[in-house]
Amino acid sequence: MAPAGATAARDGGTGLRPVIGVALVAALGGLLFGYDTGVISGALLQIESDFSLSSFSSGVVVSSILVGAMIGAAGAGNVSDRYGRRPVLIGAAGIFLAGSALAAFAPSATLLTAARIVLGLGIGAASNLVPVFIAEVAPPRVRGRLVGLNQLVITLGIVLAYVANYALKDVPHDWRWMFGLAAVPAALFGLGMCALPESPRWLALNGSTEKARAVLTRVRGGAPATVEAELAEMTAGTAGAAREASGAPRRGRWRALADRSVRPAVVAGVGLQILGQASGVNTVIYYAPKIFESSGLGSSSSILATVGVGVVNLLMTPVGMVAVDRFGRKKLLGTGAVVMALALAGLAATLAAGGQNSSFAWLAVVCVAVFVAAVATTLNVVVFIIPSELYPLRIRGTAMSATMFSNWTMNFLVSLTFLTLLDTLGGAGTFTFYAAVCALLALFTARCIPETRGKSLEQIERELTPRAARVG
Repeated sequence: MAPAGATAARDGGTGLRPVIGVALVAALGGLLFGYDTGVISGALLQIESDFSLSSFSSGVVVSSILVGAMIGAAGAGNVSDRYGRRPVLIGAAGIFLAGSALAAFAPSATLLTAARIVLGLGIGAASNLVPVFIAEVAPPRVRGRLVGLNQLVITLGIVLAYVANYALKDVPHDWRWMFGLAAVPAALFGLGMCALPESPRWLALNGSTEKARAVLTRVRGGAPATVEAELAEMTAGTAGAAREASGAPRRGRWRALADRSVRPAVVAGVGLQILGQASGVNTVIYYAPKIFESSGLGSSSSILATVGVGVVNLLMTPVGMVAVDRFGRKKLLGTGAVVMALALAGLAATLAAGGQNSSFAWLAVVCVAVFVAAVATTLNVVVFIIPSELYPLRIRGTAMSATMFSNWTMNFLVSLTFLTLLDTLGGAGTFTFYAAVCALLALFTARCIPETRGKSLEQIERELTPRAARVG
């Protein structure tokens, strides 16, 4: 175990430029995640025209990417625990490249749907492993904002997709170009990952201590004492994990998620994904124009208001990246969940009282903007950070697979049921329900989410394991 003060010693006095470079390259996976999920919004109208799609067929084309993401998220982690984070991320880049090309040249709606599933595989793998890779490379004092960089570039990718949609709208076969453009960042992502080292913690777990030392030396900018202090803590934390991993069959990794020693971490990580998605986050983003139209805005004003909401989302994400290492994950998430609940309660009350009154309609826009700002600065920042920090190294990839599979599954279910819920309960009832889920998320945060700010991944694992033993 590292001596007292080792964490502070290894965390200060070193340049951050190398590790920031690593994080930026890895975060290209998040950029592709955002671009490939957002680009369909502008491409769909022309696709429907070219292939004469029905409403159901259009829904299949749109939602197929979520199916691929569920599969990719479920499979990537276990493979990365066995073969490493870097090879799987390089493979994800290849999947993005192949999916972009297949979508751009798809001759039918069936093959376009298949291409969207392929892109979903890449998205699922990236959503799983980009946060883990960055967390395992980053020093504790900036780990939150570096992992949060993934969410920033996801948001940036969505905005770039909207820009591409607008810029290409008058180009023949515009939707093919929209999909094909994603091949450029996919190629850069793959080439960049080929130039990056493997995660030092995965190397240490698999007995490659000297390689882990070399990687730490590279990403910490020298400082031998700092590297040795971090490596000592890392190898002490991975020794038991390596023995346990080598003595257990690979198929036992999934069963290990139910073990008492990891149960609190799994409950926290998976519960955060389920409640976070069930809070209506994506429905507000996906269906903002419909929400604004139902509140009394005209079609043009609804689109303009939606653009404004997108800008709020983009601008507030960096605020959350700074706040997460300053105030902590737990406090930030708990505060954000309360603000989200209040904003949605206000939206529900506005929809109930306003009818088609334009003054109330703009009040609804304000409530949505406040909700999106709270989401951008809190939930969307920590939703990847917290699980990437909580899980023991020996099953981190597999646990992240379970976590992100639950995220994508809930995303799919909530998106699928939103319009039905809206028809059944009305706007006021629907957003009252989502406000209640946000309040439940605040209670869950207070009860189940541990604070991880400023702690090494090994320290977090040591602190959670005794707690699990007492619970069991």
